[in-house]
Amino acid sequence: MSDILVIDDEQDIRELIGDILNDEGHTTRLARNSQTAFEQINASEPDLIILDIWLKDSDFDGIDILKKTKRDNPNIPVVIISGHGNIEIAVAAVRQGAYDFIEKPFNIDQLLVVVGRALEASALRRENKNLRGVDSETCEMVGQSAGFKSLKTQLEKVAKTNGRVMLTGPAGSGKEIAARFLHQQSSRSEGPFVTVNSASISPDQMESVLFGSESSGVAQPGLLEKAHGGVLFFDEIADMPIETQSRILRVLVEQSFNRVGGHDTVRVDIRFISATTRDLQAEIEAGKFRIELFHRLNVVPISVPALADRTEDIPLLVEHFTDQLNKMQGLAAREFTPDALHRLQMTQWPGNTRQLRNTVERLLILGAETGKIEASEVLDNTVDPNPTGALNQVAPNLMLLSLRDARLAFEIDYLQAQIVRFKGNISQTAKFIGMERSALHRKLKTLGIAGD
Repeated sequence: MSDILVIDDEQDIRELIGDILNDEGHTTRLARNSQTAFEQINASEPDLIILDIWLKDSDFDGIDILKKTKRDNPNIPVVIISGHGNIEIAVAAVRQGAYDFIEKPFNIDQLLVVVGRALEASALRRENKNLRGVDSETCEMVGQSAGFKSLKTQLEKVAKTNGRVMLTGPAGSGKEIAARFLHQQSSRSEGPFVTVNSASISPDQMESVLFGSESSGVAQPGLLEKAHGGVLFFDEIADMPIETQSRILRVLVEQSFNRVGGHDTVRVDIRFISATTRDLQAEIEAGKFRIELFHRLNVVPISVPALADRTEDIPLLVEHFTDQLNKMQGLAAREFTPDALHRLQMTQWPGNTRQLRNTVERLLILGAETGKIEASEVLDNTVDPNPTGALNQVAPNLMLLSLRDARLAFEIDYLQAQIVRFKGNISQTAKFIGMERSALHRKLKTLGIAGD
C-alpha cells in the first residue's frame, strides 16, 4: 500500500489518523512540526501528505509547508485539515496546490474517501507522465561476436550493483545503449533515465541545467532532481566545465546539493554512469578534468568495442535495424542478400553502429518497396566503401593477365580479404569459403599468405 506522512501538532489527532490509515493497510509516518516534517520528506518522499494548517511550536505553518512541498516535491498530493477551516483558507490551500481540504472534526469515511482519491489521482498522473515520457531509444543489445559477448557479460555483472560505471569507446559505438541496458537490468529500472550531453550544453548554462534554479521562492528543478531514484547518464563527460566538475564531485560524495540561487538542501538518490570518447588521463594532465572526479566516476571502467572489432555482428545488427525501422517508421522490411551483407562487412565504419544504422535507414527509404537489397544497391549508398589494402577490389588490369595468373591473383585477393573479414580466424574463414581448415592452411602457405 501507500506511504503517508501525517503532520499535525496535536498528538491525539495525528495518532488517530495514523491508526485509521494503518488499519487500511497503509504505512504511516508522523510529524508534529515543520522541522520533523521536512526531515521525513527528505529522508523518503511519501506518497501522500495529510497536513494541519495550524501548527504550534513550528517554524512554518501548514500553508508554508504546502508551498515548499509543492515547490520541491510537486508530485506529492497534499490534503489539508484544520479545526479553524473557512472558505478563504480552503481556497488559499487549493490555490497553493492542495488536493483537497477537510475540516475538523472529520468523518472517518470522508477522510478515507479523500485519501483514496488523492492517491488514485497521484498514481494516474505518474502513469500519464511515464507514458508521455517513454523514451523511444532502444537498449536492446545485439551481437554474437567475442567482443560483444565480453561487453555484455561485464554489463550484466555490474548492473545489479549501484557502482558507478565509466564507458569508453569511439563515437557511435553504442555507449548510450550500454548505459540504458545497465539501467534496464538494475533495481532502478522503474526509475528515470536522464541523459546529460555535456557537449551540447553551454558552459554558462550547465549548472542551472544540472542543479536547477531558485528565484523569488519559485524553484525550477534541474536534471539531478529529475533523475532522483534512477540513473543520470553523463555523455561526453570530458566536455563538462571544470567549475561544474567541483560541484558534481560534492553531489557524488553527499548525494545532496543546493539549486542555483537557493539555500535549501536538495537530497537525491542517483546512480551515475558516464561515457567519453576522449582520453581522460590526457585531459587530467592538461588540467581540463579533475582527477578526484575521475576516480569517483571510474569505479568500473568498461570499454565498448568499435564496429571494426565486431564485423561478424553486422548481419545481426542489419536485421535488428531493419525490424526496428519497420516498426517505428513503417519502412519496408526488405531482406539483404548475402552479397549485400558481405559488402557491408567489407565497408569501413568510422561512425560505427550509428553510421551503420543510418545507412540501413537510407537504403530502406530510397530503395524499392519490395525485393531484396543487392550488393550493388549497398555500394551505391555506402560512404567510402572499404577500399584500402587487402580489401581492395581486384585490379582493373586483371584482364591483361593469363588465365593462370588471373586465377592466382584473384585467389590471393579473395583469401586476403576473407582473412581480414574474419579477423585472422582461419576456422571461421574456412567454414565460410567451404574448405577444410587444413586445406586452407596449405593453400595459404602455397600462396605466401600469412595466417594464424
